[in-house]
Amino acid sequence: MQKVNRTLWQRIKPWLITLVVVLIYVWAFSGIDLSSIKETAGEVTMAILNGLFHPDWAYVYIGDGEDLINALVETLAIAFLGTFISAFLTIPFAFLAAHTKRGFSAHATIGKFLLTVIRVFPEIVLALMFIKAVGPGAYAGVLAVSVHSIGMLGKLFGESIEDIDRGPNEAIVAAGGSAVDSWTLATIPAVLPAFMNYTLYRFEIAVRSASILGIVGAGGIGAPLIFALQTRNWSRVGIILLGIIVMVTVIDYLSGQIRKRLV
Repeated sequence: MQKVNRTLWQRIKPWLITLVVVLIYVWAFSGIDLSSIKETAGEVTMAILNGLFHPDWAYVYIGDGEDLINALVETLAIAFLGTFISAFLTIPFAFLAAHTKRGFSAHATIGKFLLTVIRVFPEIVLALMFIKAVGPGAYAGVLAVSVHSIGMLGKLFGESIEDIDRGPNEAIVAAGGSAVDSWTLATIPAVLPAFMNYTLYRFEIAVRSASILGIVGAGGIGAPLIFALQTRNWSRVGIILLGIIVMVTVIDYLSGQIRKRLV
């Protein structure tokens, strides 16, 4: 193989770029005010790491309903129920927001605007609003997940409706079928796999969201997590984080396997 002779600039260019990047990082971090760091920062950091690597295994199951297993089950219930409710409530919004004809569509514009407005509010903000309405607990968490999921699923459902092949619908109408026949025999079977796929994907995200809603009092694993953080019970924090990691990993794996079969 013939050896390619590189010029001096080609040889030093990667090193010069690396040097410039390093200098930019050094300049950026040199402006950080380190005077606010307390003298006990190192000691506290070591205590946190020690607690995280030595979790409180006794908290996994106590039997009084205030243990890790119970909190994880409640978190899963919030995520599942919130996603399940939103999956049905989203369908009318999705068909309203779907732009299936050429030119301007008033109902699609209105539907997309409504879904955008719903998506503006994060689950945390919705949870705080529902806590004021229904009180703290899992009920507020379910409502927060449900409402926010409508905005997210509505966008995905609407796009899947727009992408389906209109040939079967036109064939049913040409054969004398009604609009209802076209909708039930062609549209719904075509979009149902995508709807189920997006619902499972949304459930994965809802599990993560439900894990932190308890921080503001909306039920789930977030409540014992914030209590452990406030009392600096780092071993309790460690076992809670470990439980969340295991729960999210298992849900992601199972959901991924199911979605592979749907596609």
